[in-house]
Amino acid sequence: MIDKGKISAFQLAVMMIPTVVATAILVLPSVAAKYAGRDLWCSPILACVTGLFIVYVSYKLFQFYPGQNLIQYSERIISRIPGKLLGLILIFSYFINDGIIVREYGEFIMGAFLNKTPMQVVTFSMVFISALAVRSGIEVLARCALIFVPIAMIILFFIFLLLIPDFDPHNMFPMFEYGLKPSLLGAVPTLTWYSEYIDLVILIPFVARQDRGKIMKWSSISVLIVMMSMVITNIVALFLLGKLTADESYPVMMGARYVSLADFLEHLEALAMAFWVLGMFIKISVVYYVLVIMIADWLKLADYRPLVFTVGFLIALNSKWVAPNAEQLNAMLSSSLVFFYITLQLIVPSVLYLVACIRNRRAKPQEPGEQRTPRARAPEQG
Repeated sequence: MIDKGKISAFQLAVMMIPTVVATAILVLPSVAAKYAGRDLWCSPILACVTGLFIVYVSYKLFQFYPGQNLIQYSERIISRIPGKLLGLILIFSYFINDGIIVREYGEFIMGAFLNKTPMQVVTFSMVFISALAVRSGIEVLARCALIFVPIAMIILFFIFLLLIPDFDPHNMFPMFEYGLKPSLLGAVPTLTWYSEYIDLVILIPFVARQDRGKIMKWSSISVLIVMMSMVITNIVALFLLGKLTADESYPVMMGARYVSLADFLEHLEALAMAFWVLGMFIKISVVYYVLVIMIADWLKLADYRPLVFTVGFLIALNSKWVAPNAEQLNAMLSSSLVFFYITLQLIVPSVLYLVACIRNRRAKPQEPGEQRTPRARAPEQG
C-alpha cells in the first residue's frame, strides 16, 4: 500500500463529517431554499438516503476486493483498459472538485474578511498548509480531524444558541403548503454533498484490519450526524431570514452578524470564520489526499509524496479557472454541477457495484477482516 498508515473506523467517520459539512452549512441553506422554500429543512432528511447508499456500495465493493481501492479494483471489474480510462476520468473529476472547494474557500474569505487580499494568496496559502498535512499521511489527517472537528462543532452550536432570541418560528409555517414536491426538488442539489462519501472507496483500505467490521456502523452514524447538522443549519437560516434565505449567499455568516447579547457579545463573524476555516482545512486536506492516492495508484507508484506539491499547485491554479466569479460558482452548485456529481460520484460506483455483483454472484463476499482458508490440496498420486 502506498501509505502504510492505519486509522480506525471511528476516525474515518470523523474525517468524513467536515468533508461534507464544511461547505454545506455555508451554501446549502441558500441553494435548498431556491427549490424547497420554507420546507428546506426537510431536504437533507430526504437526501441522506444517498449518503447511506454510497456508504453501503463502498463497503460492499471493498468486501469483494479487500485491501484495494476504486482505482485498483475497477480494472478487475471492467477489465484493464476501460478501468484505466475510468480511473483517469475520476482523477480529472477530483481535480475539478478540489478546485471548486478551494475556490469556495477563497471566495468566502475574500468576500467576508480579506476583500483587499489577492485571491491567489488566500488559496495558495491554504493549499500549502493542506499539502503539509497530506504529506504527513492518513494518520495525521485523522488526528487533526479528531482535534478540530469537536472544536468546530462547539463553536457552531454556540453561535446557534446565541441566535435563539432572534428566531421567528413562524417563518416555517405553513409547512408542506405545496406537498412534498418542493422538498424533493431541494433534495436534488443537497444529495451532491452526500455524494462526497464516495471518498470512502479510497479511504476504507486504510482502516486497520481488526476494525473493518465497524466501518458500516460508524460511517452510517457519520451520515446521520451530517444530516442533523444540515437540518439544524437550514432551520436556523429559515428562522432568522425567512423568505430571504434564498437571496443570501452565506446565510450562516449573516446569522453570526445577528448576534447581540447585552450590547457586549456582538458581531461573531470572526468566530464563525474560525469554525469554518478549521472545517475547510480538513475537507480540502482529505479530498486532496484522495486525489494524490488515486494518481499514485493509477500510475502504480510506490509512494504518493513526490506528487503532493505538484498536484497542490495544479489544484490552486484550477480553483481560479473553475468559475469566473462567486455568483456563477453558486449558480453552478445548484444546476450543472448537480449532474456532474450525481454521474461520477453516485452512478459510476453503483454501476461498478452492479457489475461486481454479477461477476462475483457465485462467490460469497468476504469480510474485510477475515482471511480465506486455503483449500486442502488433493494428495498427489504416484
